[in-house]
Amino acid sequence: MNHTTYNYAGMFATALRWVTGWTYFSAFWRRLVLENKLNPGEAGYIGEKFNHFLPNALGIKPMIEYLVSHPEALWWAMAIFTIVEGIVGLFFMLGLFTRAASIAVMGLALGILLGSGWLGTTCLDEWQIGILGIAAGFTIFLTGGSYYSLDRYIVRKRKRTSAKPLLQWLGSGDLNIKEPVLKKIALAGAVFIFGLSLFTNQYFHGGVYGKLHNLSVRPHVTISEPKIDAGTLSFTVFRDEGADVYGSFLIGVQLKDEKGHILYQQNQEQLAALEPGQIKNSYVAKVKPGKHSLVLPLGARAQLQFSDPALQNLQGVFTLTLTDISGLVWEETISVP
Repeated sequence: MNHTTYNYAGMFATALRWVTGWTYFSAFWRRLVLENKLNPGEAGYIGEKFNHFLPNALGIKPMIEYLVSHPEALWWAMAIFTIVEGIVGLFFMLGLFTRAASIAVMGLALGILLGSGWLGTTCLDEWQIGILGIAAGFTIFLTGGSYYSLDRYIVRKRKRTSAKPLLQWLGSGDLNIKEPVLKKIALAGAVFIFGLSLFTNQYFHGGVYGKLHNLSVRPHVTISEPKIDAGTLSFTVFRDEGADVYGSFLIGVQLKDEKGHILYQQNQEQLAALEPGQIKNSYVAKVKPGKHSLVLPLGARAQLQFSDPALQNLQGVFTLTLTDISGLVWEETISVP
């Protein structure tokens, strides 16, 4: 490709570069300028938002779980991530080291796609942001920044320095790749990104074939490690589905025997009055008493404990039932030898 072709290609993609750059820079702007969302003690802390990614992340779940289990490491990760988003977004909009910024945009977008591509209550919000960010980053990598970029200004002012091959690649210069090879690179990149789009759309939402599903529509709670020992009922709850902006509100806990007789129960007022010692949270998103119920945010995992004389000397098979304010019910069997 000749120099003129690169200039036109980059010029035509200017709107794509500006808008994509703003989507990343605005994350920095919102979190540190308009509000402080890096304060763990305040509502809206970005670490809790990150915790929402955990239940159904693809491939990076162990990393997310480690961070949300270690609050200090999580804070540093969120601070670094926010600063990187700000720098990358700004450079991308300004067209400064445009190709280097485009690689960073693809990396950030891939992280969003794998971590939160399953989220979105009314449409595939996070999936669309992630996959379109990858496509935009790849497109701008090929085109460069062209006329409306600082790269071009640097080229015109410092021709000798900017002529170095590395700076040409990092900025917006000619790639100096033969046209047949460049065509193959463009096609291979497009095929890979389109394949990634189809794969993740199917994985997260069943959007290619079979039955559509949206894990963000209604809450779901997984019950694990249930046991009754020495008059204490304990079990772990993990909120793994539902809207990230709206909690699950637990209004009932019941323990029944094999005949369906209720041996122990807690209503919504009692759950709203649980003591801190009865809740052992694992992550930064915390299960906690609300005004009228026990609130389970998305991604929260906690062990709950209830002690009562009625739980003494029990033997047999029992059914633990949890009831959400929406009417949803989750059950688990407990065997006591």
